[in-house]
Amino acid sequence: MSVSAPPPPNTEAAPQKDEEQRLRELGYQPVLARRMGGFGNFAISFSVISILSGCMTLYGFGMSTGGPAVMMWGWAGVGLFVLCVGMALAEVTSAYPTSGALYYMADRLGGRKWGWYTGWLNLLGLLGAIAGIDYGAALFTGALLNLQWGFDPTPGSTMLIFLCILLLHAVLNLFGVRLVSVLNSISVWWHLAGVAVIVSVLAIVPSNHQSPSFVFTEFVNDTGWENPLYVAAIGLLLAQYTFCGYDASAHLSEETSNASVTAAKGIVRAIWVSWVAGFVLLAGLTFAIQDYAGTQNSATGVPPAQILIDALGTAGATAMLLIVIAAQLFCGNAEVAAASRMVFAFSRDNALPGSGLWRRVSARTQTPVPAVWLSVCVAALLAVPSLYSATAYGAVTAINVIGITPAYAIPIYLKLRAGNRFERGPWHLGRWSKPIGWIAVVWVAVVTVLFLLPQSSPVTVESMNYASIALIAVLVLATVWWFVARRSYGTPAAYGNAREQAEIAEGIV
Repeated sequence: MSVSAPPPPNTEAAPQKDEEQRLRELGYQPVLARRMGGFGNFAISFSVISILSGCMTLYGFGMSTGGPAVMMWGWAGVGLFVLCVGMALAEVTSAYPTSGALYYMADRLGGRKWGWYTGWLNLLGLLGAIAGIDYGAALFTGALLNLQWGFDPTPGSTMLIFLCILLLHAVLNLFGVRLVSVLNSISVWWHLAGVAVIVSVLAIVPSNHQSPSFVFTEFVNDTGWENPLYVAAIGLLLAQYTFCGYDASAHLSEETSNASVTAAKGIVRAIWVSWVAGFVLLAGLTFAIQDYAGTQNSATGVPPAQILIDALGTAGATAMLLIVIAAQLFCGNAEVAAASRMVFAFSRDNALPGSGLWRRVSARTQTPVPAVWLSVCVAALLAVPSLYSATAYGAVTAINVIGITPAYAIPIYLKLRAGNRFERGPWHLGRWSKPIGWIAVVWVAVVTVLFLLPQSSPVTVESMNYASIALIAVLVLATVWWFVARRSYGTPAAYGNAREQAEIAEGIV
């Protein structure tokens, strides 16, 4: 008599089943499709960081606020500190792999008010990121049209392009997380290959290059402020803005297999790969500058475009701009995915006005459709001041930084405060947890103050840094709404009760 061997275990299904059970233990009924793998999870954070978006769109800002020296050494230093923030955040993500991410972590570790304000800050930062990324893509698209057909990139025409890009990203996100994952995977290789192509061409084609001394030591101050340390500190915005959005891996954790490990790894990997590739890109651009003043005052409105035109000619610059614009579009699409999951999760816990609508999920695609539309509509409103102020784009990027960066530090601080009460997940830092955690908290406190400061002098209505006003506005809104929604808001303690489960099921339409 023969005995047949049992079938081999399904190694892919087992971790997914464990993650679904873990999500129920955290209090939530799984309603999103878990169709994203480890590479896809890394890819969404890498795509949101997008060195071809952040580095390129704020390159002109960097040229005036410290110049090459601050851009290069600032990138190296900021990247190191951000890596500490990312590792500390990844450790908490491993313990709490939910779409709510930062605010859920803060709620569990510090209480309802900690979670509430962390959520509102995180939401402000994510929505500001959509506005900053897609408006940057609109600026580069305008530069390309100017180069090819003499198109005049006025604030009005740039806003129209921006709205078209937002619409494109909303539609792409309605097709489900599988398409988002595929696009993000393509985005990784597009970014890496794009940086390699741009830097290689800029190294080979131009007959003249700047000296290493210029690239690594030249200090430029066109801000109106006299203190070089103040100017250099403001100039760190280029790097800090680019190194934002890696919490996307956490926000997509409910749609990721083995998220307790892969989401944590995705955060850390996205930062260090971007750190290395971004340094190479900035060096390649700066070595290729032919006329510094001419680049700053480019007719295209985009200094990197002028670097490409001067170094490669019109045809070469057009090809390189197409690479950059495509990368920026990948980036914006990934950011809409992350922000919409935050809207969905925050609404699931009744934290937003109209939560019953924003937490609805499509039965066909298992995508939070209303949350996607809300995300792009608010991003559109945040960019409206760009119609009236030349410095508004810098304010939008600062909104992203001062909204999202403190939200990174809050759960890290609360984890440190909890001490041994924090039950770490399968991915952790071991004995390095405390020192790396405190470095992360201190760094976030410093940069949050820096990016609330005026960026140019004299301070006028047009040159004012409106990030501080946006921060105050969202904190006031959060405080007012707390008194309205505090009775209904709350993350579930464990295994959501029957009423919660029924409401979630009803939201799948």
